[in-house]
Amino acid sequence: MKSWIAFWNILKKDLKNYYLKPPNISWGIIFPISWTLMQLIRSPGGNILELLPGLVSMSVLFGTTSMLAVTITFERSGRSFDRLLLAPISLSIMVLAKIAGTILFGIFNAFVPIIFASLFIELSIVNWGLLLLTVLMIAITSALTGLLIAVSAKQVFETQTFSNFFRFPMLFLCGLFIPISSLPLVLRPVSFCLPLTYGTDLLRGTITGTNTLSPLLSFGMLVVFAVALFLICRHNINRKWIL
Repeated sequence: MKSWIAFWNILKKDLKNYYLKPPNISWGIIFPISWTLMQLIRSPGGNILELLPGLVSMSVLFGTTSMLAVTITFERSGRSFDRLLLAPISLSIMVLAKIAGTILFGIFNAFVPIIFASLFIELSIVNWGLLLLTVLMIAITSALTGLLIAVSAKQVFETQTFSNFFRFPMLFLCGLFIPISSLPLVLRPVSFCLPLTYGTDLLRGTITGTNTLSPLLSFGMLVVFAVALFLICRHNINRKWIL
């Protein structure tokens, strides 16, 4: 019970100090809206439906990785993160509490382009439950990627560099806007080593009904990536942060 009280207090602190601040809320709205509007201007009409899965995935990816990597690095540079490491709670509970706020922020980001696009086109989501579950899994894997970046970086500017090193290749390799079948043969295996590939394919299936992979396979791969990233982050935290 004490662990879950600590979990809630860490989550509440992060939501109050970081995620509910007006700049972050406005950024979470403006960024996906600007990309959606750009695609609407670029491809008016029904094409936005085909681009929407990529917009949702990108909104979650950029929101979660940026927020978690920056906030943890900021707390580490201010030494406030050390108090969490010394707290009498499980390290896994502490890590889960830190990523929980980012996951909620990512889910919020995901539905901004969906709501905005619905004002211009008629949306017929195949399965809302699967859509929400897919968004949750994308947010979890993206948040853990941000945590992995935060463990490796010491300064805030380093987190941005490392984040872009991972994020921008994903825009081209995960089928967000360019089909994987259109990529060079040498790059296609790399695409299937990235969790966002499976999340985007699931979203495409729920939004347009044209997923390429089996939904069960895609969801299973997202679970595998989430567990693997969590274990890697936990190992790196023990190695780099715990003395």
